[in-house]
Amino acid sequence: MKQFTASELRKAWKQFYIDRGHVDCGAVSLVSDGSTGVMFNVAGMQPLMPYLLGKKHPMGTRLCNVQGCVRTNDIDSVGDKSHGTFFEMMGSWSLGDYFKKERCQWSFELLTQLFGFDADHLAATVFAGDENAPRDEEGAKYRIESGFKPENIYYLPAEDNWWGLEYGPCGPDSEMFYVKDVPDCGPNCGPGCHCGKYTEIGNDVFMQYEKHHDGHLTPLAQKNVDTGWGLERILAFLNGVDDVYKIDLHAPVIAYIEKESGIKYDSDEKTTRSMRILADHTRTAVMLIGDEAKLLPSNTGAGYILRRLIRRAVRHARALGLNKDQILGVAKIYIDEYSESYEHLANNVKFVLTELEREIVRFESTLENGMKEFKKILDKTTSEGKKEISGKDAFFLYDTYGFPVELTIELAQEEGLSVDEEGFKASMEEQKQKARDNQNFSANLSTGTGVFDSLDESVETQFLGYSCLECDGKIAAIAAGDSLVSELTEGQEGSIITDKTTFYGTMGGQVGDIGEIFGKDGAKFEVVETIKVAGGRTAHVGKVVAGSFKTSDEVSLKVDAVNRAKTCSNHSATHLLQKALQIVLGDGVEQAGSYQDPDKTRFDFSYHQAMTADEIKKVEDIVNAKIYEGLSVVTKEMSLEEAKKTGAMALFGEKYGESVRVVNMGDWSIELCGGTHVSNTREIGQFKILSESGVAAGVRRIEAITGSNVIEYYKELERNTKDAAALLKATPETLADHIKKLQDELKALKSENESLKSSAAKDALGNAADDAVDVKGVKFVAKSLKDVDMNSLRELGDSLKENLGDCVVVLMSDNDGKVSIMTMASDSAVKKGAHAGNLVKEIAPMVGGGGGGRPNMAQAGGKNPAGIEDALKKAAEVLAGQIQ
Repeated sequence: MKQFTASELRKAWKQFYIDRGHVDCGAVSLVSDGSTGVMFNVAGMQPLMPYLLGKKHPMGTRLCNVQGCVRTNDIDSVGDKSHGTFFEMMGSWSLGDYFKKERCQWSFELLTQLFGFDADHLAATVFAGDENAPRDEEGAKYRIESGFKPENIYYLPAEDNWWGLEYGPCGPDSEMFYVKDVPDCGPNCGPGCHCGKYTEIGNDVFMQYEKHHDGHLTPLAQKNVDTGWGLERILAFLNGVDDVYKIDLHAPVIAYIEKESGIKYDSDEKTTRSMRILADHTRTAVMLIGDEAKLLPSNTGAGYILRRLIRRAVRHARALGLNKDQILGVAKIYIDEYSESYEHLANNVKFVLTELEREIVRFESTLENGMKEFKKILDKTTSEGKKEISGKDAFFLYDTYGFPVELTIELAQEEGLSVDEEGFKASMEEQKQKARDNQNFSANLSTGTGVFDSLDESVETQFLGYSCLECDGKIAAIAAGDSLVSELTEGQEGSIITDKTTFYGTMGGQVGDIGEIFGKDGAKFEVVETIKVAGGRTAHVGKVVAGSFKTSDEVSLKVDAVNRAKTCSNHSATHLLQKALQIVLGDGVEQAGSYQDPDKTRFDFSYHQAMTADEIKKVEDIVNAKIYEGLSVVTKEMSLEEAKKTGAMALFGEKYGESVRVVNMGDWSIELCGGTHVSNTREIGQFKILSESGVAAGVRRIEAITGSNVIEYYKELERNTKDAAALLKATPETLADHIKKLQDELKALKSENESLKSSAAKDALGNAADDAVDVKGVKFVAKSLKDVDMNSLRELGDSLKENLGDCVVVLMSDNDGKVSIMTMASDSAVKKGAHAGNLVKEIAPMVGGGGGGRPNMAQAGGKNPAGIEDALKKAAEVLAGQIQ
């Protein structure tokens, strides 16, 4: 066998297939687009499912790649020698091109010529056949013709050698094994046996049938081949190690962890498991944050999985005595290792490390207290003789300390306990219900299910609104409330679907149009909202203000031109804004959501910190410069692949059809977008940012206005400025000077007031030094004052301490029913045992408060002035107990 590095193996795999007419189709995001019902891409073939089902692939019928994958369904198994949450699948595919003969021949060449396996040590399995499909004699024949020994071909049942989903393409598969030179473990020893003689090294899937809903199979018109090999597993095998954490992808990280922790790998089962978990979870976190999706930790969906991985890594790092900086050290090694193969990772190094550090810091801030709370819960549970931590306690750890329930389960298992997971879910649902109860929801039609679902598929809406605002059409369906109706009469509210429309339905962040629909005999329907409904149809929501409308009526549709123009201005400005943000803040800025209506544009984007005033001004200036430049806005329709070649920005996770619209604003901004836009940026008029704020971890939001709204904004600002100037008997031009003068006067008055308060407090205190009593050789002063704030108490305490020397001072003040307590102890008194913080803790409850502090100074508050005298008496007793 030949030995490889990971980089060599990736390149060799792809070159092997390129030499045989395949095209490297590249890898896609680790985060699934949702079309397959899973959060991550869990197999190399998953992104190609539409093409395996018959869709034509733009790059041809012979494909290959190395695809990163993430699987977390067996996360609890990570920590052994083989499991990992991130892995790479080396794949090759025939989409209706070659079939079993070529596939078997190339697999044998791959094994013997590229990897250097001896044919005598190779075995293969084929489908044994059952009542649904015949024995795969063809597969066995071509395995033997390719070079496998007949005696090393094994027939196994469907559970071992059949691939398929619930329905759709399916077929027999054929696995390849390396056979060790060891005796059989028994008469039935063979592939699939767990004795270690047979090691699976690859798999070919032959999709030659279609499984129908009733379960029967028919031959596929397009027969496909799917070949998948796990890079880490084959790399370990080729290099003669039985532990994937010893291959070159992980070895530098393991060596770094050994160095930083002072613990040798393999020296102890528990610490070795922690090393593997730290390595694997940090790697997966790096790959997900650095992915084109730029996934960030959150409390839902894929972001929750990422958060769980990072927090689990942090816990195991702490078990090894490692801190945040050392976890980031692990991350940097993986970034260096994978940057050549994953360009998004290489382009986002700073972003990856920043977001990873933020999540580590966020968890570390609560982890220590959370672990203390877990210990309390553990002690309470065991003291009550229980073997299960309650769901409410698990939810408390999740809600208060950010402990993923899986972390609580893992901690509990280490102590021999379980967790009531159903109880946790019930507590989670209870909180969600409370949140729902506190929300206000506006009524709206569902875009996925509802009243229009029952319409025949032939009922469609043709959108003409890109090029005009008026058109004629025919009413295809009408709804009132939650049911379809044949007519709407004057005064009735409802929704109308027409076969053609110029009204844009709310989509992609752009709010739908308003306007009017006209019918026969003066009938008029006022459209107050336009939305997309089931089947991609457009529904015009509103009210009949004159006459009536019936299904099949011929109507005229007219969009409100002013409203549309304002919305277009805001939408086009958003494109300019995104480009400007990337120029000022860096290419790492990506859209995280947007909203445009006639009044404003709202743009959410990925960025880890608040923008400075200077950055906001730069962005605003760039956008306005591009508006005044008068860039032509040109929209072209093309295939998605052609659009990608233009460099057009696309929103990750957005589902695009085969044909997309590419919006060019000069050569400056190029984006995929289905919305409506101005024809020239000069039509936007002007652009003004109103606010910049944070809306989630790593996500910022800008709200801005354009055109006439900017003029109205400045008019309102002018009115307010004049009103403010009039109040100060100034002009707008001298307003700032008047405000500065008032601020100076206020500052002087405050200073004078503080001096008066300080003087009054000293007068109230009197000659307190003469009232000092001796407590075990320490001078002690305890005084009650009236209407003295905490700052003044502190000044008085410092003064007394300076005059008395070796002393303890307790001052309490009643301020409008609230109590302030200040306690101080000189250094010499502290040496004798005095402790201001502990003294405050003892007396504060007597005035209905609490507090604490350092040995030489502490303060507290309370809400019961009636207890002041008793508290001062108690202070002397407490001090006496402290002095040694």
